[in-house]
Amino acid sequence: MTAPALPHATGGVAAIILAGGRASRLGGADKPQLVVDGETLLDHALRAVSWCDPLIVVGPPASVRAEVVWTRETPAFGGPVAAIAAGLAHVDREEVCVLAADTPRAVEAVALLRAHPTGDADGTCLADADGVQWLIGRYRTATLRRAVEALPDGGRDASIRSLVSGLRLDLVNAGDLAADVDTWDDLERARARAAQAAQVRGRTDQEAT
Repeated sequence: MTAPALPHATGGVAAIILAGGRASRLGGADKPQLVVDGETLLDHALRAVSWCDPLIVVGPPASVRAEVVWTRETPAFGGPVAAIAAGLAHVDREEVCVLAADTPRAVEAVALLRAHPTGDADGTCLADADGVQWLIGRYRTATLRRAVEALPDGGRDASIRSLVSGLRLDLVNAGDLAADVDTWDDLERARARAAQAAQVRGRTDQEAT
Protein backbone atom coordinates (compact mmCIF):
# COMPACT_ATOMS: atom_id res chain seq x y z
CA MET A 1 0.00 0.00 0.00
CA THR A 2 1.38 3.41 -1.00
CA ALA A 3 1.66 5.71 1.99
CA PRO A 4 -0.36 8.91 1.54
CA ALA A 5 1.57 12.16 1.58
CA LEU A 6 1.38 14.21 4.75
CA PRO A 7 0.81 17.98 4.83
CA HIS A 8 3.74 20.18 5.77
CA ALA A 9 4.18 20.42 9.53
CA THR A 10 3.76 23.70 11.38
CA GLY A 11 4.22 24.65 15.02
CA GLY A 12 6.69 23.78 17.74
CA VAL A 13 5.41 20.40 18.91
CA ALA A 14 7.05 17.03 18.24
CA ALA A 15 5.20 13.73 18.00
CA ILE A 16 6.10 10.23 19.16
CA ILE A 17 4.00 7.40 17.75
CA LEU A 18 4.31 4.08 19.56
CA ALA A 19 4.16 1.29 16.97
CA GLY A 20 6.30 -1.53 18.28
CA GLY A 21 4.20 -3.66 20.62
CA ARG A 22 3.83 -7.44 20.47
CA ALA A 23 0.08 -7.42 19.68
CA SER A 24 -0.23 -10.65 21.66
CA ARG A 25 -4.04 -10.59 21.68
CA LEU A 26 -3.94 -10.33 17.89
CA GLY A 27 -1.68 -13.35 17.56
CA GLY A 28 1.37 -11.20 16.91
CA ALA A 29 -0.16 -9.45 13.89
CA ASP A 30 1.52 -6.28 12.62
CA LYS A 31 -1.07 -4.09 14.33
CA PRO A 32 -0.01 -0.69 12.89
CA GLN A 33 -0.53 -2.11 9.38
CA LEU A 34 -4.11 -3.23 9.98
CA VAL A 35 -6.52 -1.30 7.75
CA VAL A 36 -9.54 0.69 8.93
CA ASP A 37 -11.48 2.98 6.60
CA GLY A 38 -9.02 2.45 3.76
CA GLU A 39 -5.89 3.40 5.70
CA THR A 40 -3.53 1.56 8.00
CA LEU A 41 -3.70 2.41 11.68
CA LEU A 42 -0.20 3.85 11.37
CA ASP A 43 -1.30 6.15 8.56
CA HIS A 44 -4.24 7.33 10.67
CA ALA A 45 -1.77 8.13 13.46
CA LEU A 46 0.65 9.93 11.16
CA ARG A 47 -2.13 12.01 9.66
CA ALA A 48 -3.34 12.90 13.14
CA VAL A 49 0.02 14.41 14.11
CA SER A 50 1.05 15.76 10.71
CA TRP A 51 1.10 19.27 12.22
CA CYS A 52 3.98 18.19 14.47
CA ASP A 53 7.70 18.25 13.70
CA PRO A 54 9.60 16.00 13.99
CA LEU A 55 7.41 12.94 13.51
CA ILE A 56 9.02 10.04 15.35
CA VAL A 57 7.76 6.47 15.05
CA VAL A 58 9.07 3.96 17.58
CA GLY A 59 8.79 0.56 15.95
CA PRO A 60 10.05 -1.45 12.98
CA PRO A 61 10.21 0.72 9.82
CA ALA A 62 7.11 0.10 7.73
CA SER A 63 7.54 2.57 4.87
CA VAL A 64 9.96 5.07 3.42
CA ARG A 65 8.89 8.56 4.45
CA ALA A 66 11.25 11.50 4.32
CA GLU A 67 9.27 13.27 7.04
CA VAL A 68 9.40 10.40 9.57
CA VAL A 69 12.21 9.52 11.98
CA TRP A 70 12.19 5.79 12.75
CA THR A 71 13.71 4.51 15.97
CA ARG A 72 13.38 1.58 18.35
CA GLU A 73 13.72 0.98 22.06
CA THR A 74 16.64 -1.25 23.07
CA PRO A 75 15.97 -4.08 23.51
CA ALA A 76 12.83 -4.27 21.43
CA PHE A 77 9.50 -4.87 23.19
CA GLY A 78 10.70 -3.01 26.27
CA GLY A 79 7.27 -1.52 26.82
CA PRO A 80 5.67 1.86 26.14
CA VAL A 81 7.83 3.82 28.59
CA ALA A 82 11.04 2.54 27.02
CA ALA A 83 9.57 3.39 23.62
CA ILE A 84 8.78 6.92 24.78
CA ALA A 85 12.35 7.23 26.06
CA ALA A 86 13.68 6.16 22.65
CA GLY A 87 11.49 8.72 20.94
CA LEU A 88 12.46 11.52 23.32
CA ALA A 89 16.08 11.12 22.21
CA HIS A 90 15.00 12.74 18.93
CA VAL A 91 12.85 15.53 20.40
CA ASP A 92 14.10 19.12 20.66
CA ARG A 93 10.72 20.85 20.97
CA GLU A 94 9.14 22.24 24.12
CA GLU A 95 6.14 19.94 23.81
CA VAL A 96 5.58 16.45 22.49
CA CYS A 97 2.46 14.54 21.50
CA VAL A 98 2.49 10.87 22.45
CA LEU A 99 0.15 8.67 20.44
CA ALA A 100 -0.40 4.91 20.32
CA ALA A 101 -0.53 3.61 16.75
CA ASP A 102 -3.59 1.46 17.44
CA THR A 103 -6.13 4.30 17.59
CA PRO A 104 -8.51 4.13 14.60
CA ARG A 105 -9.97 7.58 15.32
CA ALA A 106 -6.57 9.14 15.91
CA VAL A 107 -7.29 12.17 13.73
CA GLU A 108 -10.38 13.12 15.74
CA ALA A 109 -8.75 12.23 19.06
CA VAL A 110 -5.67 14.37 18.46
CA ALA A 111 -7.79 17.24 17.12
CA LEU A 112 -9.66 17.19 20.44
CA LEU A 113 -6.37 17.12 22.32
CA ARG A 114 -5.03 19.99 20.23
CA ALA A 115 -8.10 22.09 21.02
CA HIS A 116 -7.19 22.02 24.72
CA PRO A 117 -3.78 23.70 25.26
CA THR A 118 -1.63 22.42 28.11
CA GLY A 119 -1.72 25.71 30.05
CA ASP A 120 0.10 25.53 33.39
CA ALA A 121 -0.09 21.74 33.66
CA ASP A 122 2.63 19.26 32.73
CA GLY A 123 0.45 17.84 30.02
CA THR A 124 -3.02 17.11 28.69
CA CYS A 125 -4.47 13.64 28.12
CA LEU A 126 -7.73 12.24 26.88
CA ALA A 127 -9.92 10.24 29.24
CA ASP A 128 -12.89 7.95 28.70
CA ALA A 129 -14.96 5.36 30.52
CA ASP A 130 -11.91 3.09 30.74
CA GLY A 131 -9.82 5.75 32.49
CA VAL A 132 -7.03 8.13 31.52
CA GLN A 133 -5.57 7.46 28.08
CA TRP A 134 -1.97 8.47 28.73
CA LEU A 135 -0.94 7.32 25.26
CA ILE A 136 -3.08 10.02 23.68
CA GLY A 137 -1.46 12.98 25.34
CA ARG A 138 0.48 16.19 24.88
CA TYR A 139 3.31 16.74 27.37
CA ARG A 140 5.97 19.26 28.26
CA THR A 141 9.11 17.61 26.94
CA ALA A 142 11.43 18.55 29.80
CA THR A 143 8.99 17.25 32.40
CA LEU A 144 8.40 13.99 30.54
CA ARG A 145 12.13 13.50 30.05
CA ARG A 146 12.80 13.99 33.77
CA ALA A 147 10.09 11.46 34.57
CA VAL A 148 11.73 8.90 32.27
CA GLU A 149 15.17 9.54 33.74
CA ALA A 150 13.80 8.97 37.25
CA LEU A 151 12.88 5.36 36.37
CA PRO A 152 15.39 2.49 36.46
CA ASP A 153 16.67 0.79 33.29
CA GLY A 154 15.54 3.61 31.03
CA GLY A 155 11.92 2.77 31.75
CA ARG A 156 12.18 -0.78 30.44
CA ASP A 157 9.07 -2.79 31.40
CA ALA A 158 7.80 0.16 33.46
CA SER A 159 4.12 1.03 33.48
CA ILE A 160 2.81 4.25 32.01
CA ARG A 161 1.21 4.95 35.38
CA SER A 162 4.65 4.94 37.02
CA LEU A 163 5.90 7.40 34.41
CA VAL A 164 3.15 9.97 34.82
CA SER A 165 2.32 9.52 38.51
CA GLY A 166 4.14 12.72 39.48
CA LEU A 167 2.84 14.84 36.59
CA ARG A 168 0.06 17.42 36.80
CA LEU A 169 -2.22 16.51 33.93
CA ASP A 170 -5.33 18.15 32.54
CA LEU A 171 -7.91 15.62 31.33
CA VAL A 172 -10.26 15.99 28.38
CA ASN A 173 -13.35 13.79 28.01
CA ALA A 174 -12.86 11.83 24.80
CA GLY A 175 -16.16 9.98 24.57
CA ASP A 176 -15.35 7.01 22.34
CA LEU A 177 -12.63 8.73 20.29
CA ALA A 178 -9.82 7.04 22.24
CA ALA A 179 -10.98 3.47 21.57
CA ASP A 180 -8.04 1.33 20.49
CA VAL A 181 -7.53 -2.00 18.74
CA ASP A 182 -6.31 -4.76 21.05
CA THR A 183 -8.37 -7.68 19.73
CA TRP A 184 -9.93 -8.84 16.48
CA ASP A 185 -13.33 -7.85 17.87
CA ASP A 186 -11.99 -4.33 18.45
CA LEU A 187 -10.86 -4.24 14.83
CA GLU A 188 -14.24 -5.35 13.52
CA ARG A 189 -16.01 -2.74 15.65
CA ALA A 190 -13.69 -0.04 14.32
CA ARG A 191 -14.30 -1.11 10.73
CA ALA A 192 -18.06 -1.26 11.25
CA ARG A 193 -18.10 2.21 12.79
CA ALA A 194 -16.00 3.58 9.91
CA ALA A 195 -18.32 2.00 7.34
CA GLN A 196 -21.37 3.46 9.06
CA ALA A 197 -19.74 6.90 9.20
CA ALA A 198 -18.93 6.66 5.48
CA GLN A 199 -22.57 5.87 4.70
CA VAL A 200 -23.70 8.91 6.69
CA ARG A 201 -21.19 11.10 4.84
CA GLY A 202 -22.42 9.72 1.53
CA ARG A 203 -26.05 10.51 2.33
CA THR A 204 -25.09 13.99 3.50
CA ASP A 205 -23.17 14.63 0.27
CA GLN A 206 -26.12 13.45 -1.82
CA GLU A 207 -28.51 15.72 0.05
CA ALA A 208 -26.18 18.67 -0.50
CA THR A 209 -26.12 18.22 -4.28
